[in-house]
Amino acid sequence: MKDQFEREISYLRISITDLCNLRCRYCMPDGVCQKDHRDILSFEEIQEITSAAAELGIHKVRITGGEPLVRRGCVELCRMISGIPGIREVDLTTNGILLPRYARDLKEAGVNRVNISLDTMDPEKYAYITGGGSLKDAMDGIQAAFDAGLTPVKVNTVLIGGFNDAEIPAFVEMTRETPVELRFIELMPMGGEFGKEAYLPGQIVLDRVPELKPLPENGGVARLYRLPGGAGRVGLISPLSRHFCGTCNRLRLTSEGNLKPCLHSGQEISVRSKHGEALKDTLRQAIFHKPQMHGILDADHPSEAGRTMNTIGG
Repeated sequence: MKDQFEREISYLRISITDLCNLRCRYCMPDGVCQKDHRDILSFEEIQEITSAAAELGIHKVRITGGEPLVRRGCVELCRMISGIPGIREVDLTTNGILLPRYARDLKEAGVNRVNISLDTMDPEKYAYITGGGSLKDAMDGIQAAFDAGLTPVKVNTVLIGGFNDAEIPAFVEMTRETPVELRFIELMPMGGEFGKEAYLPGQIVLDRVPELKPLPENGGVARLYRLPGGAGRVGLISPLSRHFCGTCNRLRLTSEGNLKPCLHSGQEISVRSKHGEALKDTLRQAIFHKPQMHGILDADHPSEAGRTMNTIGG
């Protein structure tokens, strides 16, 4: 289905929990306010909403959180969604900590690939930015994804000035021998303890590693590059310095059942307790009235989302 600006909306991101086993400082800066189990969508409700969305043209689904794998039954939910007629791709965003336990089961349940968050390769800095996490656990998770065939594995690195910008060449070097897509994402002003110096444009990656060569566009949000002879790729995602609203094809569903047509808008539309044609009509309205673009985003103009990332879905 197309919105009023002729964008084909085909991608649904579903948050299944606000909870996480880490406390990343840009995602969950104020900690977590745990919801009662009755306040979040059941798997049956998620399946019903996704089925209705598939009838309207949604064919790609991403399962997010918080950390989706902390919700009991996540693998079974992935199986339910991958079996919905019309759904051609099911992906999952994770911090990787639990992948050694679940990666093979996720693959068997129909998950195509995973995106794994990794903002530093320094163990002490990793513990700091994640609120006590173990870098080794995250790296083991990346390896488990490769071993299970959840490929191409994408590693998401949020650029944070004064924290990890000195590691840019080391991150890029990871792609020389490993067939990973390393994606640098501009820090978004959605809470956290960061000053203006933390907001770096994606261009800094090309400035620091000028040997990166551009690749043809593939329709995704990342501009892609490769080291000469590199096995992997480098992606730049620039929601602040070079937004991609004009080609945005996604809709978000929060864990409590609200549709967000735009990540950085305060607009939310409840679909909980809607069924049949009423559910599809609400989805149609959310898609058709998707904003043309978000407002200005920078250190002085925070997101209008009104939520931290863990409550929306990474």
